[in-house]
Amino acid sequence: MEQFQELLQRVRQSLGIVKYKVLVLSGKGGVGKTFISVNLALLLAERGLRTGIFDADLHGPSVPKVLGLRGQRLRTSDHHIEPVRGPLGIEVVSMDFLLPEDRAALIWRGPLKSRAILELLAYTRWSNLDYLIVDLPPGTGDEALTVAQLIPDPRYVILVTQPTELSHLVVGRALTFAEKLGLRILGLVVNMAYLRCPQCGAVIRLFPGLPTDLGIKVITEVPFSTEIPRLCDHGITSPQQLPEEVRSALEKLADYIVEQTGVSK
Repeated sequence: MEQFQELLQRVRQSLGIVKYKVLVLSGKGGVGKTFISVNLALLLAERGLRTGIFDADLHGPSVPKVLGLRGQRLRTSDHHIEPVRGPLGIEVVSMDFLLPEDRAALIWRGPLKSRAILELLAYTRWSNLDYLIVDLPPGTGDEALTVAQLIPDPRYVILVTQPTELSHLVVGRALTFAEKLGLRILGLVVNMAYLRCPQCGAVIRLFPGLPTDLGIKVITEVPFSTEIPRLCDHGITSPQQLPEEVRSALEKLADYIVEQTGVSK
């Protein structure tokens, strides 16, 4: 118990210098949550704000791939973990940096996962960040619960969904999770909201649309683009690589975050 309390105190010290922690939560896989997390971090960094990203998905860590950082390794110094420096100076911590090979699998039960997250948060030496973006795995289980309970205030959350009844049902449960844990809910990002025809410019609704109102603000609707899978595979190092309409939608998100938190350069 004393060791746990010591680690918890380390977490508070490590993250106490970070102005705002923003958790990105979906409840459901496949909605593009990591894509949103990475580009939010890039857009904040592009604005001159000191930004980090913590990849809390232990079983499927994807942040390094999307940022073009595969093959990098976390290093230690003075009993601390030093984040990997990514594009635009973003500080990145991910379990992917610790895996010995691409096909290595973490076959861990809940307590071991919670302990790993606790130690990563406790020993990472973040800079005096304006924002730490936390890319949570799907669901409201061990990883999400551990992060939400350990990270000190102020803690904000963004919910990511697709315009389908199934996704909306699951994100509603994630909303309840956030409310019960006392997170400050900023709003909803609707990803893959539509596709713009490259030939005629018509808007094509790939999904039927949001079936119910969750009672929270829809911050932005991000269109689907056939360029996105290619960019994610090769690594996104700047928001300027994004298709203009996608970038514009994500800029609305970054502007809203800055507006709500009041952070300036």
